[in-house]
Amino acid sequence: MSDTPGKQRSAAPVRVLLAEDQGMMRGALALLLGMEEDIEVVAQLGSGDGIVDAVLARSADVALLDIELPGMSGLDAAAELRTRAPGCRVLILTTFGRPGYLRRAMEAGAAGFLVKDGPVEELAAAIRRVLAGETVVDPVLAAAALSAGPSPLTPRECEVLKASVDGATVADVAARLHLSESTVRNYLSSAIGKTGTRNRTEAVREARQQGWL
Repeated sequence: MSDTPGKQRSAAPVRVLLAEDQGMMRGALALLLGMEEDIEVVAQLGSGDGIVDAVLARSADVALLDIELPGMSGLDAAAELRTRAPGCRVLILTTFGRPGYLRRAMEAGAAGFLVKDGPVEELAAAIRRVLAGETVVDPVLAAAALSAGPSPLTPRECEVLKASVDGATVADVAARLHLSESTVRNYLSSAIGKTGTRNRTEAVREARQQGWL
């Protein structure tokens, strides 16, 4: 690739993969980004499971990922992309500006984190900036993440809480995670205490609200 001095990637547009489960939002973002002369949306996905394969198949420069996707989450996809497609920069775009999500996104190797209510011009600029090697984070969310501190939950406690949703019993969780029922109860009790809640349903709700799950 031969770039003109002071004008990066003039020979070809930035190749963007867009993963968003809401079809109307996905279509609108793809349309608006496609109006930028130097950006091309090369793939659109409604779930997370095909993100890595699509990035590799379409040689995407930037993956624009929602967090809460069917199948693999955007955060899990970001972590996998860091290993399998290190040349692709990841920009997380989410409705939920939760401090815990920002920390987890950065730990997963994301280069940026923005909320969806910003103008498309800012998103396009963020795509260019992360491609140039910068880290782009919503400033309000960054301040909130710093004040909130890290998640108090261990990875195992998070795993048990996740497995406890949808009415799963302690026995169900134990079988799913190959743990004893007493061990599951201990993890749940610890998570409930750390989240300052009264039961596991409230613990799951609080952990999700904080972006720890």
